[in-house]
Amino acid sequence: MSGHGHGHHEGGNTKVALLISVLALFLSFSEMLGKHAEKTYIASNIDANNIWAFFQAKTIRRSLVQNLGELIEIEAVGVTDEARKAAIAKQLDTWKKLSARLQSEPDTNEGRAELMARAQAAEKKRDLYNIKHEGFEIASGALQVAIVLASAMIITGVVYLAYAAGALGVIALILMAIAQYAPAILPFH
Repeated sequence: MSGHGHGHHEGGNTKVALLISVLALFLSFSEMLGKHAEKTYIASNIDANNIWAFFQAKTIRRSLVQNLGELIEIEAVGVTDEARKAAIAKQLDTWKKLSARLQSEPDTNEGRAELMARAQAAEKKRDLYNIKHEGFEIASGALQVAIVLASAMIITGVVYLAYAAGALGVIALILMAIAQYAPAILPFH
């Protein structure tokens, strides 16, 4: 490779061919990691939606139980029959316990409070993997452009294209590392 921007000799083309191979290797890693992030994003999104649906069902059931309790309390006013009063009190107690269990059920992790925490955790995971996916997508695009630039150097002999390809490849590797290990610093929120 000539230092003047042009040059066409076998040693330079061999080096650029090797650069293209390395860039293609990293492109395959970026694509695999990006696909994994995308699949995890989709699975986490489905998980969050399912948990929120379960939360909503518990909310509806709890509201129904609370409303029935309020209604029976109103109906119980003026009841003089002791057996009926006892039956109403027992039913109210049962519904209050059910309402409390629907609100929080730590032993099964299926009360509204626990479901909300689980859904929010699934949303955080979904958002994290969406950011990772975006980072890998941009890295893949940069690696593809770098491969094109390096290929153009072989055709045109313009050495600066190889340098630009190498620099773009390094930038893509940095972006891949950030997407994998520190995605929170990426601006794709």
